[in-house]
Order: sequence, then structure tokens, then C-alpha cells
Amino acid sequence: MRAVIQRVLQASVEVDGNSIASINKGLAVLAGFAPSDTSKDLEYICQKIIGIRIFDDASSFMNLSLFDVHGGLLLIPQFTLYGDARKGRRPSFSSAMKPETASEYFDSFVAICKAAYPHVATGKFKAHMKVMLVNDGPVTILLDSSKLF
Repeated sequence: MRAVIQRVLQASVEVDGNSIASINKGLAVLAGFAPSDTSKDLEYICQKIIGIRIFDDASSFMNLSLFDVHGGLLLIPQFTLYGDARKGRRPSFSSAMKPETASEYFDSFVAICKAAYPHVATGKFKAHMKVMLVNDGPVTILLDSSKLF
């Protein structure tokens, strides 16, 4: 599983011109899945997201977690995180989990995150989404459950 975590002042998702999710201060997370992922990958990434200390404390050090600041968590499915553009000019998505399975994994990931943290909003799987955010810092962190980076 891969995730792109962005510290935001606000973030929202629109589908077909309708706002379906929004948060204020917190984390916007793009989440992608690989065929080899298991529930352990989902749990690992969830714990990293809610525990990562990337919010400033009173001394302006990144020392606080999502729990500490009581921020929102916006989870957005993003199969293109497994896009491979090393050859040619069109990315290959053969390393991404098939949509039917990935939809179930996204739902499971959302459930795991909701069980661990109370303020979770989500994008919509297989929808053309417009994601709007105000990146704070900017602070952007990449996570991979295989620990490739």
C-alpha cells in the first residue's frame, strides 16, 4: 500500500459538482493498493498516518500528531500511486490492484482508520473527483507499506 500524506489547513472532495467530503486542519491522504497488500499493510499505513508527528508544537517543531491537534483525516482512493512511468510516455498501472478488489481494500482501510481515529472523511472510489486543498507548509510525506521509501 502506498499513501501520500499532505498536511492541510483545509481540504475537500467534489463529485459531479457536489461536495462529498471536507475537513479543516488535518491530513489529506491519497491511498493506493497493490495486489500483494494484506490487512497488515492497511493497519501499518493507518497507524503511521494517525501517529506521524508533522504538526508544529508551540516551539514550531514538527512534534505533534493528528491525535494531538484533533485534526480531520480525509482519505482519497488513488490508483495512480502505482503508475510506472519509467518506460515510454504513458504510465503503466499494471502494479495497481484491480478495481474490484481495490474498492474492498479502500473500504477496509477506511473502516480501520475510523476505528482508530474519530474524524474521518472520504473520497469516492471510481469517481472522477475534484480534490481541493490548502497544503500547510507545504508538508508532504510518502509512505509505502513495503518500506520502499
